[in-house]
Amino acid sequence: MKPIIKEDIRTAFRTLGLEKGSTVMVHTSLSKIGYVCGGAQTVIEALMETVGTGGTVMMPAQSWKNLDPDDGVHWEVEEEYRQIIRDHWPAYDKRLTPTNTMGAVAEMFRLWPGTMRSDHPSRSVAAWGKHAEYLTSGHDLCNIFGDGSPIGKLYELNGDVLLIGVGYDKNTSLHLADVRADYPGKRNCTEYSAIFEDGKRIWKEYETLFVDGEDFTEIGAAFEQSRTVNRTTLGNAELRLMNQRRLVDFAVDWIHQNRH
Repeated sequence: MKPIIKEDIRTAFRTLGLEKGSTVMVHTSLSKIGYVCGGAQTVIEALMETVGTGGTVMMPAQSWKNLDPDDGVHWEVEEEYRQIIRDHWPAYDKRLTPTNTMGAVAEMFRLWPGTMRSDHPSRSVAAWGKHAEYLTSGHDLCNIFGDGSPIGKLYELNGDVLLIGVGYDKNTSLHLADVRADYPGKRNCTEYSAIFEDGKRIWKEYETLFVDGEDFTEIGAAFEQSRTVNRTTLGNAELRLMNQRRLVDFAVDWIHQNRH
């Protein structure tokens, strides 16, 4: 396949409807695109050049390995050794802590000059541009995806969601619908993460909504049957751009009617 260059990416973004001043949450699989000349750097530059300094780009920067091993996030370690992880897992540092399975683009983006990162030790986001400080500030431990979280603030800003080579199972904005909807089995859970508090590393306990997203692909398929989703292709990847507010509102209704 012909190598993908930056102008190819910018053209795809413009075709979707991204423009100067856009505020967008981006989920990316670089490998799904194919050979990109310059890799993750080229994708990030194309995004920033498309929305401009008056726009905003946000990406997931989750470090979900910083959770209690009893949650199953350290499946490669036998149960008898879990206490070693609790005692020694590094405390979250938004300058240093790497992302976990967020992809090469998100990992490079969190390190990009001028990018800000939220304080949540396991479900942070990174953002660049006009609304970066607003989106990343005040990310409360107990409010991962609800109103007042970065995802909730994106809703307030009437932002968009861009999926590059990934499906709705990676669409974090659907978790805001989880928070807003009422459904059988909705419950909170207790989580633990290593953080710095008063200069010391501690294993912090916090309560938050239990979510798993197992029906997100089904929600996305239903959404696309009745709502406008702009599509194009880039290399081997399908790209989708949608209004986040419309997606979340639709998902809340869908969950009310279908989740049991």
